[in-house]
Amino acid sequence: MIAKKSAVLYKKQPAVVQEIEGDKFLIQFRTAPASASGKPAQYAVQKVREKDIAALSDAPVSSLDALFAASADGLAESVAEAHELLLSDEEASRVPVSFAELSELVRGGAAPEDCWLLFKAFSESLEFALDEAALKNGAVQFLPHTMEEIGALKKKLYEKEHEAEIHAEFMERLKGRKLALPDDAKFMAEVEGVAFGRIEKSRIMAELKTAATPENAHRLLLDCGIWEQTRNPYPARFGLSMASASEGLGAPPEEERLVLEQTAYAIDNAWSADPDDAVGWDGTYLWVHIADPASFVLPDSSIDKAARARGATLYIPEGAARMLAETSLADYALGLAEPSRALSFRLLLNEDCTVSECRIFKTVVNVKRLTYEQADGMKESAELAPLFGIAAGNAARRKKSGATQIDLPEVHIHVDPETKKVDVSPLRRFEADAMVCEMMLLAGEGAAHFAFQNGIPFPYVSQEAPEIPAGIAEGLAGQFRLLRGMRRRSVGIAPAMHFGLGIAMYSQVTSPLRRYGDLVAHEQLRAYLDGRPLIDKNAMLERISAGDAASVAARKASRLSDTHWKLIYLLQNPGWTGEAVCVERRGAESVLMIPSLAMQTSLKDGIPMELNESAVVRAADIDIPTQAVNFVRV
Repeated sequence: MIAKKSAVLYKKQPAVVQEIEGDKFLIQFRTAPASASGKPAQYAVQKVREKDIAALSDAPVSSLDALFAASADGLAESVAEAHELLLSDEEASRVPVSFAELSELVRGGAAPEDCWLLFKAFSESLEFALDEAALKNGAVQFLPHTMEEIGALKKKLYEKEHEAEIHAEFMERLKGRKLALPDDAKFMAEVEGVAFGRIEKSRIMAELKTAATPENAHRLLLDCGIWEQTRNPYPARFGLSMASASEGLGAPPEEERLVLEQTAYAIDNAWSADPDDAVGWDGTYLWVHIADPASFVLPDSSIDKAARARGATLYIPEGAARMLAETSLADYALGLAEPSRALSFRLLLNEDCTVSECRIFKTVVNVKRLTYEQADGMKESAELAPLFGIAAGNAARRKKSGATQIDLPEVHIHVDPETKKVDVSPLRRFEADAMVCEMMLLAGEGAAHFAFQNGIPFPYVSQEAPEIPAGIAEGLAGQFRLLRGMRRRSVGIAPAMHFGLGIAMYSQVTSPLRRYGDLVAHEQLRAYLDGRPLIDKNAMLERISAGDAASVAARKASRLSDTHWKLIYLLQNPGWTGEAVCVERRGAESVLMIPSLAMQTSLKDGIPMELNESAVVRAADIDIPTQAVNFVRV
């Protein structure tokens, strides 16, 4: 019970209650102590509520100044003895002790004026910690520290008092690359910050006279044993999280949907875990069914903003950090549960595979999952043969319109999560892969026409004509030259030719689970179908620009992560040799492509090579921080 003349805590400082006025307390507290020059102490009075103060003493105190005049003789020893007594009682050592009980234990029968002195002694001791949660509720109590906690606090105090000495000793160990791990690891936090691209300066690296670059920091962490060689810094270096989005999507809303009886086929790699498209043919129409997360995700919602910040799902050999929550796959991926809800594009095609009509429906569809290999085995079946035929016709149409088909080696990289053992295997080509690609292009073309015809602000994807000289080489060298001649794609709200695909008007709409541009396109299409307000042109441009910028970071992190693990694979397999094909000549230098690794390198050994000529090479020097590797002839 707080009474007049009670000593109380106010913002963790002592105060004395002068008057009680209803539910308010008029307190006096000191704002500044007396100075050495003779300036007197400064005081203030203020009205506060009971929840703003906590009682220190039940008995009245003579004055506020008396709280500061109490003697601390022998108090530290008494606090330590009280802690030892409490620690000997196993039950008591685990529960908070009230300030009154602890005061009685340390200095039984103490004068009320000692309360502030005792409070300070307990708060500043190594043996006890103020219970902050209890203080918020007006109770002053302390938590006894364990001996382990006291040891850690003593160590921290020692390190603070001897900071310069400890740092000098650490730097000597660091210069010799002989750190005392794990204890020294904490001093390298700033170096890790540089390696991850989070900070640009490092006192430690400056003392080593080493430039504070991410690559130098990475090398230093490897040399000192802080990081293993397998540590992949690239997602963090681009500010990307390796955790999937956390906010889950609710169950798809109950709404009117067209129920389709015909089976559709979700065809993908055997390791795919997020199928978001399926295709089917009903004898008249081509159906492309797409996952429908936009049935739940609304424009500018928290989920939409989080997806925009990511731009895309990050795929690296260690796994995937998904743009939408992992839990959303069960409800929204196609073919994981039957039946599946989809946003479906129904395409009527002309004989030359141009899109005559595109209509869009909210559907319920039965989806059967197939691997590319399984689909190839069914390419003559009544279900899939028409799709392969349409794909061939569409590829021929696009080629006639100037499409550039590039076929360069690709690999699949698998990293064992436990052992970090890496496997790199060439990606096998399937006809079904190309077939599905053509179906997705047709859906994107149809969606672009639908949006344009209906005046819907939409994310269109375009690409300027490539710069490809006449008479390029055949084989891998020719494919490499085609790649070098391609221009960057553009995303905007005005339709334009996509020369690389040979499509006059195109949008990406087939991966809303993993690409933000596709998700915002779905949000816009659904708003149109439902008669809701559309995202206007300016807002659409801002959103697709933000999402595209974020997706660029994800692609860069993915590419650098792939290279990182390829180099780890070479380190794990020191006897590796492989074929390298000359794809370009630059004076005395030969630029090579290694198909089994999908890696580019060069030879500067002065031995001329013809385009598409092969040589067997091995990796002679590998530098993980800079991703530099020197291949030499075997």
